[in-house]
Amino acid sequence: MTAIQQDHPPEQPRPSDQAHDHGHGHSHGHSHSHGPAAPVSARLRKIIAAVLIPFAVAVVAGLIVLWPGGTPDHKASGRSGLGFDQQTVAGRVVKVEEVNCADVNAQPQAPTEPGQDSAAQNGAPGQGGKKSVCEKATIEVTSGKDKGRTFPEIVQPNASRQFSAGQELKLAYAPKAPKDLQYSVSDVDRSMPMALLAGLFALAVVVVGRLRGVFALVALAISFGVLTLFILPAILQGSNPLVVAVVGGSAIMLLALYMCHGLTARTSVAVLGTLVSLLLIGVLGSLFIAWASLTGNTDDQTGLVHGLYPNIEIRGLLLAGVIIGSLGVLDDVTVTQTSAVWELRAADPTASRRRLYGAAMRIGRDHIASVVNTLVLAYAGASLPLLLLFSIADTGVGTVATSEIVAQEIVRTLVGSIGLVASVPVTTALAVLVVSADRAPAADGGAERGADAGGAQGAGTGRGGRGRRRRAKTR
Repeated sequence: MTAIQQDHPPEQPRPSDQAHDHGHGHSHGHSHSHGPAAPVSARLRKIIAAVLIPFAVAVVAGLIVLWPGGTPDHKASGRSGLGFDQQTVAGRVVKVEEVNCADVNAQPQAPTEPGQDSAAQNGAPGQGGKKSVCEKATIEVTSGKDKGRTFPEIVQPNASRQFSAGQELKLAYAPKAPKDLQYSVSDVDRSMPMALLAGLFALAVVVVGRLRGVFALVALAISFGVLTLFILPAILQGSNPLVVAVVGGSAIMLLALYMCHGLTARTSVAVLGTLVSLLLIGVLGSLFIAWASLTGNTDDQTGLVHGLYPNIEIRGLLLAGVIIGSLGVLDDVTVTQTSAVWELRAADPTASRRRLYGAAMRIGRDHIASVVNTLVLAYAGASLPLLLLFSIADTGVGTVATSEIVAQEIVRTLVGSIGLVASVPVTTALAVLVVSADRAPAADGGAERGADAGGAQGAGTGRGGRGRRRRAKTR
């Protein structure tokens, strides 16, 4: 139980002095100022284990039953809608020069203002405009069997992607195409900035979080592994998206929480609070997604997936996204509330359950306000281009809010927010029940014995009397 003993740092001030007033041999039986809080009793550990062990066994069984096996259909049949499975090689921009668009048979695609002639807007020769200037980039293949080969790439003046000399690129390779068309620019090579940013993130987490930060990074890697190795392949192989999300999300929750916060009673309470909130989110999500007749097929990516894999339940995919998206924020709320209850109890062992619950809920209300706002803004940020389109269309708020593409995000946000709000009182109540049921009798009994010992020693009588007056005042 070493991990439990690390929950509270040493040398914490206590509200009363009776913990120092009795013999050293007895003083280790409960929390006191020169040591960490005592672990929960064996009885409570058995109760918590009786709830969580069957749940963990069910999660492991679900992973085994639903674990994808064999070759996914899209690899066997060669189906792909995004082109991410095409052959790619590395490339680099050798030089960039300006050319006349007409000389390279390029047609500028600048937007035309209402009432303005397209040719004049584009500056085409013979229409009174200037010559349109395009860029001709010379691209060199830097990997693969054709290393050293170069080919031209014409860039329109209004293109969103512009090239510069020395820029690293990813090139698509089509071996069956004519030789002059085998290579084309697929994307910019972002490996270096992405790796540097990831390194800075990992460094910041480790420097600030120290050993906990290391465990958090390991848990993040495990979460990503569960997502990519289990959740996504299982859905592609035809398993129910909701069941897969519940099993995968539960596995992520158990691994991440226990790895980051230790195999302790208060971590187990946070797990229970997260589980209850996830169940609430699942029930509300299923109810309102069905009631609002949301199909989940509202964007090109979802439509593409449904076209390639008609057997995938798109509505279940929507609900699975709600559950997985809420899981990360739920972990934050439940762990914070559980830690708050434990620390409040350590600061005032004589506090009643009602007082402890009220103090923790005051912390939780502040957390609710910030977390809900964060969740809403996160969804709004992800849907910002969509919101801009509705703003341009000057459509009424009611029409926009009830359209499926927006209603889907509203339901997702509100269902997740209800689960977050509910997690605060649920987790706080569970934590108060555990910490009070286990330590209140020990604290009271220890204080009484400390008072008796103080009276026997003479000099401690006054302190014992003050301890009794404090208990009488608390009652």
